[in-house]
Amino acid sequence: MKSVSIGDFLKKYTMILALVLVAIFFSITTQGKILFPQNLNNLISQNGYVFALAAGMLCCILTGGNIDLAVGSVVCFTGAIGAVMMQAGSGMVPAVLVMLLVGLAIGAFQGFWIAWVHVPPFIATLAGMYAFRGLSNVVLQGYTVSISDQSFLKIFGGGADCYVPDFIGNGSKINMTCLVVGIVMAALYALMCFRRLSVQKKMGIIDSVTKDLIQVAIICVVVVWLSWKLANYKGIPTVLIWIGVVLVIYNYITSKTAIGRHLYAVGGNEKATRLSGVNTRFVYFFAYANMGLLAGLAGILTVARATSAQPTYGQGYEMDAIASCFIGGASAYGGTGKISGVIIGATLMGLINQGMSIMGIEANYQRVVKGIVLLLAVMFDVLSKREKR
Repeated sequence: MKSVSIGDFLKKYTMILALVLVAIFFSITTQGKILFPQNLNNLISQNGYVFALAAGMLCCILTGGNIDLAVGSVVCFTGAIGAVMMQAGSGMVPAVLVMLLVGLAIGAFQGFWIAWVHVPPFIATLAGMYAFRGLSNVVLQGYTVSISDQSFLKIFGGGADCYVPDFIGNGSKINMTCLVVGIVMAALYALMCFRRLSVQKKMGIIDSVTKDLIQVAIICVVVVWLSWKLANYKGIPTVLIWIGVVLVIYNYITSKTAIGRHLYAVGGNEKATRLSGVNTRFVYFFAYANMGLLAGLAGILTVARATSAQPTYGQGYEMDAIASCFIGGASAYGGTGKISGVIIGATLMGLINQGMSIMGIEANYQRVVKGIVLLLAVMFDVLSKREKR
């Protein structure tokens, strides 16, 4: 019985253990540099687009292992539109709204062909990848367009001042606002979990709360530790707020709403779901429309960090998002996956990128390593499914 429980534990927390081991490995090989406050801050800022895109990609993957290959091109296209608008003097608000609406419109357009015309998602989004990359060049006319709107850059994470001000510290070396926010968030999370576990215990749904309490304790410690590290640099980067908002919203959608349950149901058995009265066409449309909206947000975060738009932006973004989902436990067959897994997968990918960059490993070898990690994650999923059968 002990060996079975250990095996179940390892299967459930494989990616968390992998994340810890990778962090320890790079901490040793970089002499602890990867855990410096500035490097942790860069890890968040540089990978903000990955978290946003991976949340949307998870919705697509849940419908049956489907993916969206166009997101990188959509990021570039929406970012190009916003940069050109701001350069023309339109202001931040109109540009941001247009970028989000264009992303949503593109997602809805692709969702229509997939849901109602039954074009395979791979083909529909592959066509979008080519088309919107070309349109990005048309909008930018092959040139780099700089962004000088300081409000836009500060709010969405570009430049040296894109941090939440320290309202408490009064000139202290440690950003007290960041530290207090981290402690409060950890406390609120713990209280919510304790309440849920108490209700489950009274209803007899759960036999022992020890394992769940350990998990809650670990998460709270990590949150406080991260807030301490960030507080020792400049505090909370604004991009972290946008990441948090996206992850909270999509965690709620996938776990607490009817459309979220329908995403899992379609991925589990589309025919049975359709026969039970669920509009499966709308489920596909919803998944890809959301993907387009989040691609628009990722476009905003990308051009804000780079303070410009270029025709080459967004290349490979779709692969980062897909890899984050699969590494985080999403099934290649659909119907399985969580936002918490997306967080782990995106963090692991960012940690690998950051660690190898600090070590001075060439970019081509970094791609090789990421490819191997993705293959191992999918292989683990396939072997697990085969063992269950």
